[in-house]
Amino acid sequence: MWRTHNCGELRLEKVGEQVKLSGWVQRIRDKGSLLWIDLRDRYGTTQLFIEGTSASAELLEIVRSLGREYVIQVSGQVIERISKNPKMATGDIEIKAEEIKILNTSKVPPFTIEDDTDGGEELRMKYRYIDLRRNPVKNSIILRHQMMQYTREYLAGHDFLEIETPVLIKSTPEGARDFVVPSRMNPGEFYALPQSPQTFKQLLMVSGFDKYFQLVKCFRDEDLRADRQPEFTQIDCEMSFVTRDEILAAFEGLTKHVFRKARGVELEDFPLMAYDEAMRRYGSDKPDTRFGMEFIELNELAQGKGFNVFDQSELVAGICAPGCADYTRKQIDGLTEWVKRPQIGAKGLVYVKCNEDGTFKSSVDKFYTQEDLKNWADKAAARPGDLLLVLSGTIAETRKALNELRLYMGNELGLRSNDVFKPLWIVDFPLLEWDEETSRYHAMHHPFTSPREEDMHLLSTDPGKVKANAYDLVINGVEIGGGSIRIFDRQIQQSMFDALGFTKEEAEKQFGFLLNAFEYGAPPHGGIAFGFDRLCSMIGGTESIRDFIAFPKNNSGRDMMIDTPSQISTEQLEELSIFVKKPTE
Repeated sequence: MWRTHNCGELRLEKVGEQVKLSGWVQRIRDKGSLLWIDLRDRYGTTQLFIEGTSASAELLEIVRSLGREYVIQVSGQVIERISKNPKMATGDIEIKAEEIKILNTSKVPPFTIEDDTDGGEELRMKYRYIDLRRNPVKNSIILRHQMMQYTREYLAGHDFLEIETPVLIKSTPEGARDFVVPSRMNPGEFYALPQSPQTFKQLLMVSGFDKYFQLVKCFRDEDLRADRQPEFTQIDCEMSFVTRDEILAAFEGLTKHVFRKARGVELEDFPLMAYDEAMRRYGSDKPDTRFGMEFIELNELAQGKGFNVFDQSELVAGICAPGCADYTRKQIDGLTEWVKRPQIGAKGLVYVKCNEDGTFKSSVDKFYTQEDLKNWADKAAARPGDLLLVLSGTIAETRKALNELRLYMGNELGLRSNDVFKPLWIVDFPLLEWDEETSRYHAMHHPFTSPREEDMHLLSTDPGKVKANAYDLVINGVEIGGGSIRIFDRQIQQSMFDALGFTKEEAEKQFGFLLNAFEYGAPPHGGIAFGFDRLCSMIGGTESIRDFIAFPKNNSGRDMMIDTPSQISTEQLEELSIFVKKPTE
């Protein structure tokens, strides 16, 4: 056998036993007459000990030929370490090596296989199979595995069935761009890779499978960032004969279960917040509620005093940064430049310092009296030593910029701890969003989201005022999941397509199979999908999802390890009826 034990399990009670281990050489320490080797596998590290004065010449020759990341097998006796290492799980013992076999050699790795490596991200992605040996990445992949098991455990325990849906599906015009796949047997026609199994899980409800789930791979051809990948995993779920509150209860339960099992954290009950309230208080539909600094709207107090910037603005609003009145002019100028960056979009920043002596110092002192500024501070519940930061402009632009400033200040003041979790449900979203470029409405979530029952009559007369029977799960300012009660009546679904600007022919061509299914006894149903990679990274305490994906893509959507996307041969293209135009001579 290759091993009797792994490199993470031996303890003092095994002292005196003969064992056999296999793994990778982490490091070698040669003190002449005494040599030590750290042997590593995915379970941990065990120290090997070779005494030069008693070891055979053959053993010493093998030991001194070893390099980092060589794959070896060692046979020997478990002994108690004289100098114990409390930082290692196996730190009380070591193996007195009697025989070592080299199973495979290794080139010198391009970066050190240590927790704090010297390899840059692009280099580590190119050699991902080596990077996966490092503890932080290895542990992230193990956590992902565990969370998959906890998810299945909970859902199967609540009568959900795991059902696979197709990967080659039909391209649809809504949502992000599809990845398309040419069909060789149907020249000129294409499949699409699923952005989600939305229509299939609704069809499963029509089929009578009233509780469905799937840990499913999804694909979106969109711009990437730390929390996005072109291929990602969802916990995809659907239920029949349920209300919104029943769905929220079920998946609040799932979230609590996974946090308890994977992180040892007991989450409190999740509050509900309406979309309009979230935008008014935080300027975001995914607010980070770990800290305060809620928006203070100042129109009534700040306008009509001769300061044209505020007078001409649709919204004047600010936040109160606690304990920041001692910010220097340089620091405030830095904040001003930060909010004026194109990504933030503010035109400027007004500040009010709430001095310890009860006076106020502002960048707009010439327009506002001490009493005016005190009224601002009172509305913000500011205390002496606090700093008000105020922006203005259109409602949408001001809220967006102030949200970014709030999050920035939260980071600066250490108020966004990865060890604190504040979940909440955001509900009552607008059903539709108006798009100026296309001059039509788009679904805020997707076209199958049901309007709230009390707004149903507005769908054909005033669709912009309709609220959706939809919900998002937000934790620490990150959207973890979202879903809705679905439309299950063909006529209502047709009205939704009408509001979205679909002709009857377009709706039939794209979604006729679903509309037809609704005529065969579709039950009331709803569901949710969690971003599994994001959930893993949150429980793992990082912002990037890449370490929780075995072989991720970079920000350009490239796999650095296998160097793809890449070109394919002309013969392959022609077989798929794709003809590349040759450049003219």
